[in-house]
Amino acid sequence: MAMKKKPVTGMKDILPEEMELRDYLIGIIKDTYRSFGFTPMETPCVEHIENLTSKQGGDNEKLIFKILKRGEKLVIDSESTENDLADSGLRYDLTLPLSRYYANNGAKLPQPFKALQVGSVWRADRPQKGRFRQFTQCDIDILGEASSLAEIELITATGTALKRICPDNSFTVRVNDRRILKALVSWAGFPEDAADSVLITLDKMDKIGEEGVKQELMENGFAGEAADKYLSLLASLGNDADAVRSLEETLGEHLEKGTAGNLAGIMDTVAQVTGGAFGISFDPTLVRGMGYYTGPIFEVSMEGFGGSVAGGGRYDKMVGRFTGQDTPACGFSIGFERIITILMDTEFRIPGQRVKKAFLFDKKLDGERLSEVLKKAAEARAEGADVLVVKMAKNKKFQREQLALQGYTEFVDFV
Repeated sequence: MAMKKKPVTGMKDILPEEMELRDYLIGIIKDTYRSFGFTPMETPCVEHIENLTSKQGGDNEKLIFKILKRGEKLVIDSESTENDLADSGLRYDLTLPLSRYYANNGAKLPQPFKALQVGSVWRADRPQKGRFRQFTQCDIDILGEASSLAEIELITATGTALKRICPDNSFTVRVNDRRILKALVSWAGFPEDAADSVLITLDKMDKIGEEGVKQELMENGFAGEAADKYLSLLASLGNDADAVRSLEETLGEHLEKGTAGNLAGIMDTVAQVTGGAFGISFDPTLVRGMGYYTGPIFEVSMEGFGGSVAGGGRYDKMVGRFTGQDTPACGFSIGFERIITILMDTEFRIPGQRVKKAFLFDKKLDGERLSEVLKKAAEARAEGADVLVVKMAKNKKFQREQLALQGYTEFVDFV
């Protein structure tokens, strides 16, 4: 059987130019998050299949790369379902593994625990531009902090990181709360047990518009009066903190007391702390599809980028699925691959890079002369330059062009 040189569908080889950009961005992200007191940690890429299929991950649970049982544990004839054949799978995000990690190690961790995790995740999704089946997530989470300080710090830290990565791009953090979403559904007259179905349709607002949402709701058997009442309120709401506060009175007993005030307070505090470095606005159509969110949720929309470049929210019930006792938790994840794709397309150049020199020597150079070249290279490195020592190619022009693509700006020939 012939070997295949192309990567598996949905995966990609990363060339040096992109790898350099990835390292640069991860360095900025980690440096920023450390300055806010977040602690690096890591979880295995393989998780128990029971955890991955616990109805916490929304549609991502349909996209799991499952790992077959091995050896004596794999008895194909006696297994009745696909899940019976697997005992583990590749993680589809970093949040579920973090919750297991905290449940297992909480007694050894500082409280609250401010986690910083950068790693690969896998989803068997349909590949397209900027979307792969293996991709990197950059997450920060705060576990053990029930107050809105967690949301404020997460939004501020993520906003600071994005501002460092894309200083010339304006962006807005859009916020909502899952409790507000469910209260809106109840207030409009939809059946209480229909909240998830209604919100799945609402989440398509940016793709199919208000009329499309109404049509789909009615096609799903919901009353047109409820859809009209729901959509008319959404259309009338503003996007500032005062609009959020107004929901306390509008939704009345349908909304848990203090929910609107809490979200409005987060918005006000972030705006004051950041001095308007980025926008923060209320988006009543923001849903986020993960089933584990319980409170405030947020996404970042950036000028020049399609869709969101970061997202997160509060998930106070997930750790309790492991321990039997709920633990307040909140997280924010940067859409690393989307940012990389856009920056590569715009031929982004890393600012403040060290000088990169290429010392090109003739292959006929004797040992003594080669030692001199290597000594000069060591001296240049000591002065702060990156120095590549390499034999001259027959096609010198092409060789220099390729090196220039890797950021080399100075070339010295030794013959």
